[in-house]
Amino acid sequence: MELVAEPLDLKLAIPFRIARSVQHEARNVLARLEVDGLTGIGEGAPKSYYGETPEGALDALRYFGRNLGDDPLLIEDIVARLDRLLAGNAAAKAAIDMALYDLIGQRLGVPVYRLFGLNPARAPYTSYTISIDTPEEMAQRALRAQEYPILKVKLGTRHDLKIVQAIREVSDATLRVDANAGWTPKEAIRMIHMLEPYNIEFVEQPVARGDLEGLRLVREHVALPIIADESCVTPEDVARVAPYVDGINIKLMKCGGLHRALEMIHVARAHHLQVMIGCMVESSLAITAAAHLTPLADYADLDGALLLAQDPYEGVTLRGGKIVLPDRPGLGVRARAGGARRPGRREGAMTGAGDEAAPAANGQREVGTAASISGVAGSGVAAPSGSSGEEE
Repeated sequence: MELVAEPLDLKLAIPFRIARSVQHEARNVLARLEVDGLTGIGEGAPKSYYGETPEGALDALRYFGRNLGDDPLLIEDIVARLDRLLAGNAAAKAAIDMALYDLIGQRLGVPVYRLFGLNPARAPYTSYTISIDTPEEMAQRALRAQEYPILKVKLGTRHDLKIVQAIREVSDATLRVDANAGWTPKEAIRMIHMLEPYNIEFVEQPVARGDLEGLRLVREHVALPIIADESCVTPEDVARVAPYVDGINIKLMKCGGLHRALEMIHVARAHHLQVMIGCMVESSLAITAAAHLTPLADYADLDGALLLAQDPYEGVTLRGGKIVLPDRPGLGVRARAGGARRPGRREGAMTGAGDEAAPAANGQREVGTAASISGVAGSGVAAPSGSSGEEE
């Protein structure tokens, strides 16, 4: 197999704010795998929060490209080999993993969800995220997102109660709140009690990612379900957090792709946990890849491409927030006309034979009508501002 790696820079329509950061662009990476006349594509979204950089992700992709072998069907062996070669680097691994599944589906002539034996009709509704701003502005964004029956509200400010009150005044949507580790345990308990009258479905990552005792304390003192995101990154984390939460948020960019995400789902079910499939700021390439697993999930938060000024790919669509999977072979993703660069055949190309010295490892502890995932594309309506599934 030959791998071509290059940057995939995505401009955001407006800044996206969460409790700990603000983002103006996504510096993602693109991987193309070619074998026997077929091309599989994948996307990685490296995050500094997990110790990753775009430059490091590209270095990792080019190194991995020399160690893939020639048979994309041997995905178990390939994933294990990449883990042995470099720790962490989940975004780069996710890009290769997606491209492999894309190749396999194309070779067999079936969509990826059929490779997993899944029923696409079971895909859930996605939430639509309202990022942090003033309570008044966040309420306006919620009002403009009326077609989405589920809203995810970013919290972790000094005005959290006012934010939820303002949104609830203009929207009767199901509300989920995400503090992005922005509260102490005592703050979380106090705030969740105050939010309970506003019909909140669940609370995501209320406390710092390493504070399992804090998670336990919060869960013991509130009635709302608690979902772990930053605290649950890899399959090995699931059993560790299971006693302290009600569910986990699985992201391809945290765990390294579809293969590891599927492992996390099975481990979570064995521990009687609920499952959400989430995302970073990603194009419809990575969003579609994650969507293929959503028939196995209780919840989805796959709105990351909605924040983009221009989405270079099309794949999964939304009907009133309901995820509709593509029926084309593989991931079912294709480039929009004029929207996605296709890497040069030789630029950054690596073949699947031979070893080279490994790059420095990136640490890992680092949608009404049939609409494109990129806003309400095709309808002439722009995505409501301030929305994304950017990170955690």
